[in-house]
Amino acid sequence: MTAALAIDGGQPVRAAMLPYGRQIVDDDDVAAVVAALRSDHLTTGPRVTQFEEAFAAAVGAGHAVAVSNGTAALHAAVFAAGLGPGDEAITTPLTFAATSNAVLYQGATPVFADVDPSTLLIDVDRVEAALTPRTRAILPVDYTGGPADIDALMDLASRRNLVVIEDAAHAIGATLRGRRVGSIATMTTFSLHPVKHVTSGEGGVVTTDDERLAGRLRAFRNHGITVDSRQREKASSWIYEIAELGYNYRLTDVQCALATSQLAKLGGWVARRRAIARRYTERLTGHPLLDLVAPPPDSEPAWHLFVILLRLDRLATDRATIFRALRAENIGVNVHYIPVPWHPVYQRAGYRKGSWPVAEAAYERLLTLPLWPGMTDGDVDDVVAALDKVLTHYAPRR
Repeated sequence: MTAALAIDGGQPVRAAMLPYGRQIVDDDDVAAVVAALRSDHLTTGPRVTQFEEAFAAAVGAGHAVAVSNGTAALHAAVFAAGLGPGDEAITTPLTFAATSNAVLYQGATPVFADVDPSTLLIDVDRVEAALTPRTRAILPVDYTGGPADIDALMDLASRRNLVVIEDAAHAIGATLRGRRVGSIATMTTFSLHPVKHVTSGEGGVVTTDDERLAGRLRAFRNHGITVDSRQREKASSWIYEIAELGYNYRLTDVQCALATSQLAKLGGWVARRRAIARRYTERLTGHPLLDLVAPPPDSEPAWHLFVILLRLDRLATDRATIFRALRAENIGVNVHYIPVPWHPVYQRAGYRKGSWPVAEAAYERLLTLPLWPGMTDGDVDDVVAALDKVLTHYAPRR
């Protein structure tokens, strides 16, 4: 007889909730922030430049531009690419809405291309099929931390004179065919949110090898001003010009102090994420009640998320019940993501459910398991034990 589920009053697998993701902040991080607070600069000071230089070196890019959050990074990149009313940009429906919202912010139109069923990354053939004379950019997403096929997309873009903006919010530390994510696409955007690999509290970064684009990004994050306050101070000048409409998307010195300290630990944290993903894969491969998502070929994913696909055809309940039952066992599962075109704001704009069958079918089965570098092997084993307990309970008796 199997143990009673916690949702039914039984003993949970864990005594306390294991979150799906969380930040790690140590004494070095605290000391770095304190030093910034005691310095002459709380914002737009030398620590911003120091962080940008360290970040560019970490991902192998020519330039890194720090902004206030990952959404701002996407918005800045879409602006720098020159998108505006009448233009289209192709992206995936299986992402957080910020990816396509950034296109809307510029008055352009997002076009959603379906995903590959094995990796859940944007399907290059479907991207090519979605191209029109209005297409100006492609925004692939490195879903879960595995890089999309940026090489194929860059080749397609070069033939059509398009810009590739890689949303790598999940993928700092990942590589594709031996090259680091952040150094391959025209522009690559990153998030520094607390559940991501490196955090500044809130923050984002855009990387590029194009000096002209880097200049546009820097102006855009500072109201469109072409000369920042430090440059004016150095030149003993009060004169500045706003060449194009920008936003206040600046990241502070205090935040950059934290992010620079965190960045020094990226290698170890990515290695631990990969070890956790390997343990999940070893324990769950061949499980009769779930499927795994394949990592993209020729890559080393950074593993922001570890997602599974429930075999609902073999279960006597729905995903929502499984979700609640696992949460009752103190396993902090989540779901990434509701397809973007399903949200009411997109439905009102004319996007219709059923247009992206692979992504939509995957969403109905998706569950995100806890994965962050502070987890122990025992934590992973608890997740697997809870999955076995809950899924077995809801499997029809034969």
